[in-house]
Amino acid sequence: MVKKAKVSIIMPVYKVEEYVGKAIESIQAQTLTDWEFLIVDDGTPDKSGEICDEYAKKDERITVIHKENGGAPSARNVAIDKATGEYFYFMDSDDWAEPIMLEDMYNLAKKDEAQMVVAGFYIDTYCGGDKYITDDYMVEDMKFSDKESFRKNAYKLFDKNLLYTPWNKLFEAKYIKENNLKFPTTFWDDFPFVISVIRNIERVTVTSKQYYHFLRARTESETSAYRPGMYEKREEEHGWMMDLYKEWHIGDGASTEMIARRYVERFIGCIENVTNPKCDMTKKEKKQEIGRMLQNPRLEKMLKKAKPRSLHMRIMLLPLRWKNVGLAYTEARFITFVKTRNTKLFTRLKVGR
Repeated sequence: MVKKAKVSIIMPVYKVEEYVGKAIESIQAQTLTDWEFLIVDDGTPDKSGEICDEYAKKDERITVIHKENGGAPSARNVAIDKATGEYFYFMDSDDWAEPIMLEDMYNLAKKDEAQMVVAGFYIDTYCGGDKYITDDYMVEDMKFSDKESFRKNAYKLFDKNLLYTPWNKLFEAKYIKENNLKFPTTFWDDFPFVISVIRNIERVTVTSKQYYHFLRARTESETSAYRPGMYEKREEEHGWMMDLYKEWHIGDGASTEMIARRYVERFIGCIENVTNPKCDMTKKEKKQEIGRMLQNPRLEKMLKKAKPRSLHMRIMLLPLRWKNVGLAYTEARFITFVKTRNTKLFTRLKVGR
């Protein structure tokens, strides 16, 4: 029998020729060396696939799978079917990881017989040239050995953004495969995948250590992007969260408040998306859309339960509480101004909300 690798690293690749080399090298630099690296070239039109092939020629632990473009979910799912490791680790191709990451997380998983290990992470936001600011995301060490204790404390992890993405987690392969868990073919697929994992999970270990660097390197394109259908997508996401907690039978004050605060914070982002200069609606149409959003009965319910942590967020919620379209529109335009002209200030305000 062929000995299984300890960890299967899975990474989709598409239009990341400037970044993918660093991502691969950060895995090659891991102190845990018993791994297989499944890189999926998702029909990328640039040289990313060729770059990955060059690394694979020199490292037999790397396998590059070339396929027609189908999106990151389909790329990850192809690799899941081929992966043979004891644990799965999902990486994004424009980020990088600290060298001790896989060894620490693997050892924790084995020690606690964990089905999932959750770690802290960094967000590096580039402000031009080589200048960037780093924000820390982590909670204290935790260990859960049953469903009930994890569910009661999950709000702490959601509150620090630790339960939305797959790249700060190590997943037990047996758990993933026995439950036939795959990435759904939808926009923003990370969150629904993680929900499918945690829905019935029992053994979870959380470490306060941070390893993964999520790069906001392409700041200009990110901040100027307009996303059609963003409001509807956020409403759908909120429905997923509500359904999860209903299924869990968790309705305590702390969990309920987290869900409400999460909703109103993202609601402001949806209004700002409407006022984005790249949105082709007229000013009148934008205000009409904001007015429609403000009439959502769900918003009023969430505003009653949410307890903003900062003064600036309490102020930002006032136009929503008053259902004042004009003020909401002006506020959103101001957010866009700060977002595009002073990335550092915007990031600080966002983290401190």
